[in-house]
Amino acid sequence: MVPIRTVVAVSVGGYASAPATAASLLDASGYVIARRRATVASKVTGKVIEVSLEEGQRVESSQIIARLDDSNARAALAQSEAEVNQAEAVVSSAQTAYEDAKPIFERNERQKAAAVISAQSFDQARTQIDAAKSELLEAMRALDTARAGRLVAQRNLDDTIIRAPFTGIVTEKSAQAGEMVSPVSAGSGFTRTGIGTIVDMNSLEVEVDVSENFIERVRPQQPVRIKLNAYPDWGIPGSVIATIPTADRAKATVKVRIAIKQNDVRILPEMGAHVSFLSEAQSGLEGAAKAPRPSGVVIPAEAIATIGSTHFVYLVNDSTVARRAVQFGERIDAGQIVIAGLDAGNSVAIGDLLRLSDGVRVRVAK
Repeated sequence: MVPIRTVVAVSVGGYASAPATAASLLDASGYVIARRRATVASKVTGKVIEVSLEEGQRVESSQIIARLDDSNARAALAQSEAEVNQAEAVVSSAQTAYEDAKPIFERNERQKAAAVISAQSFDQARTQIDAAKSELLEAMRALDTARAGRLVAQRNLDDTIIRAPFTGIVTEKSAQAGEMVSPVSAGSGFTRTGIGTIVDMNSLEVEVDVSENFIERVRPQQPVRIKLNAYPDWGIPGSVIATIPTADRAKATVKVRIAIKQNDVRILPEMGAHVSFLSEAQSGLEGAAKAPRPSGVVIPAEAIATIGSTHFVYLVNDSTVARRAVQFGERIDAGQIVIAGLDAGNSVAIGDLLRLSDGVRVRVAK
């Protein structure tokens, strides 16, 4: 005889005693991800002289987390300051020359009108004031250029200070004092491209893969229940954010984004998660008490055998089994709801179902 590990009695009472919120329309697995995550890098290549972050540390937006060697940047800024001062002196000199030439030209204009001076003398006076004006304009443009250069030098100095882009938790420290960092993969293999990684814990959500055969059961704002693999007895409320409008051809799945409605320090990025998609009534919203409860009986998933698209179980009658096709309803925590094919009080076999067939004699293991 074929030994069977155990026999489970199907009971309506076991299902009826479960709360309506325990039922789910669909189950899927995925991972906790952070929508706001940044590997912070410098804008310039330089040597790190200070790193002010550690793994697990909380940092605020714009907080200084690292400094680069700024000696060259400070020297360039000092040079730019000197160039600005020189350009300002040239402008002052040109302004004085123009102001001195202007009254002379105006006097020559009056004398020319009175026919006191010749046209040649007047032309010379006009040439002098035009030259003074041109020199003043040229000096002013040179001053603008010097000031722009000073601004660039100041920005380069500011770029040696690396700040946190947003408030979050440090999950990785990549660079140490004394190392070279660069915004691109330049230099030798010892050049770092980042200082550290910061994650905004308020941006955590769950991303799951849903079979494309059942994606029609998912809709925006649909309530869900999240259970982390690390805390299987902790049900976390959530809701559907969006269905990403593309399918994975290899896995025949569609990604769904899930919002986590309960912030908790135990929820960490990259944790495995199991998501149960609920109906509006199951979410505990208004009118849930009036919602009809699904009918049927509950059996464990281990009692189910499948061939193609047909699901069936083996009923145990004394010492023999009989194969019975069944139809599924919703999936709940206690097991699978069967809406057709079984009655309350039926017993189903659990064990090596591949060894069973209709009419086989079995011995029920105690």
